[in-house]
Amino acid sequence: VQLQAFGGGLVQAGGSLRLSCAASGSIRDINAMRWYRQAPGKQRELVAAITTGMLSNYADSVKGRFTISRDNAKNTMYLQMNSLEPEDTAVYYCNAEIRSRERWVFSDYWGRGTLVTVSS
Repeated sequence: VQLQAFGGGLVQAGGSLRLSCAASGSIRDINAMRWYRQAPGKQRELVAAITTGMLSNYADSVKGRFTISRDNAKNTMYLQMNSLEPEDTAVYYCNAEIRSRERWVFSDYWGRGTLVTVSS
């Protein structure tokens, strides 16, 4: 099982980016999916999370600007980021609770991260 995040890049303040996170491999099902980010010199923080039932929650710093979504049929999660600010500059990581076909318990998986840089 693998998670791969992509879609990062350089954008000016006020601009938008859309991140994607695709899960692949021998997947039985996926529970919660999350986006985290880690800015230089700071600890990793939770940005947004979404359940299989599409319930979502956000960090206060991104509420109203970011939207998390997922396509359960494609095992893919998205993060639409609007009105980006320089403070959003970070490496963004996707995380998911996945149960593989070989196991009966959920395990935590992480993607390698994608860099988002917002210039002022």
